[in-house]
Amino acid sequence: MAPAITLAADTPTLSAANTGFMLICSALVMLMTPGLAFFYGGMVRVKSTLNMLMMSFISLGIVTVLWVLYGFSMAFGTDSGSLIGWNSDWVGLSNIGLTELWDGYTIPVFVFLVFQLMFAVLTPALISGALADRVKFTAWALFIALWVTVVYFPVAHWVWGSGGWAFELGVIDFAGGTAVHINAGAAALGVILVIGKRIGFKKDPMRPHSLPLVMLGAALLWFGWFGFNAGSWLGNDDGVGALMFVNTQVATGAAVLGWLAYEKIRHGAFTTLGAASGAVSGLVAITPAGGAVSPLGAIAVGAIAGVLCAMAVGLKYRFGYDDSLDVVGVHLVGGVIGSLLIGFFATGKGQSDVAGLFYGGGLDQFWKQCAGVFGVLAYSLVVSAVLAFLLDKTIGMRVSEDDEVAGIDQAEHAETAYDFSGAGGGAARTAATAPAAPAESKKVDA
Repeated sequence: MAPAITLAADTPTLSAANTGFMLICSALVMLMTPGLAFFYGGMVRVKSTLNMLMMSFISLGIVTVLWVLYGFSMAFGTDSGSLIGWNSDWVGLSNIGLTELWDGYTIPVFVFLVFQLMFAVLTPALISGALADRVKFTAWALFIALWVTVVYFPVAHWVWGSGGWAFELGVIDFAGGTAVHINAGAAALGVILVIGKRIGFKKDPMRPHSLPLVMLGAALLWFGWFGFNAGSWLGNDDGVGALMFVNTQVATGAAVLGWLAYEKIRHGAFTTLGAASGAVSGLVAITPAGGAVSPLGAIAVGAIAGVLCAMAVGLKYRFGYDDSLDVVGVHLVGGVIGSLLIGFFATGKGQSDVAGLFYGGGLDQFWKQCAGVFGVLAYSLVVSAVLAFLLDKTIGMRVSEDDEVAGIDQAEHAETAYDFSGAGGGAARTAATAPAAPAESKKVDA
């Protein structure tokens, strides 16, 4: 996120152009959450499709309300100890003037807060991909509420809030490599270490049921990511946002090529799932770095991320943790790669004059990036695991074994994604008009 720099002689005034630009970017970031739902929804088996969609969509409701009540105040209010913010005037978004400007910028506070709200909504939704097929919906909803309160809101303050320790240290995170992707990826790892593997992990086939849906979701994510990244400069006056826009496209394209090349060498085929996953890995990696590197640097960041993330997704089989849809391999690893490569590829001619090792800046910025990366990773991993443990020991995190085998869509939502009976409607509707199926049919693994 852009640092607040204001010259005494240049008191900002409201810019209709920047305000409109940022509202469009906010809408693009909002689109990423349904896009993520489709991306994840296509990657699971038929019997888990609706649950996967709902795990993303529920974040739109829960996080929006919490952001209004206290989240914005915690993330961007007056700093306390470099760890958390607070501003009682922002509780319930009260006492904010319609034309009151975000400090140092030409956009209203309302525009900034709604842009940041969409980041807060997306981040816990990213975690859901690691937990496919096996988590109670009520437990997931409660986990979101607790997680954003004790993890996301404080971490957003560390990274982007004035006075936050990472912000003051000089950690570069243009649009969320640490606050969003490492944060979500580490949380995913913490939770799955607590709740365990899916039934049949490494034994039963768990292939994506709809690769066209995966590609649609990836396309929506790619499209929305331009708002996610370019909008994070909070304006469009000096070309930095344009650089980020270009680098977003360049790195993503390079990551697709890197992932597919690795896949062809390692497995002998170019897959559509690999192309979609490669695109997301490039988007993740360029998110922290895109304002600091050149387009040539973006190619390097994307290609490196594409190859290393493709390698990383196989680690779950080696180490035995069930990261269902590769949140750890793509978001955690991609976020770490993109954040650390700033220390090598920052040109000093983008968002700031900070240069990386390859541009004569030494390793000073690299060590700062390491502090931000591993500080956020450790905090999110530990706290997320503790939250999952507490929920599991109280209300229970997992559905029953029977429900998991029969299908979490039926158990948690009383619906199915696809109605092959020709009668129309969901399971709840057809159940009222159709004779009961034999008990054995409920055990069919779709």
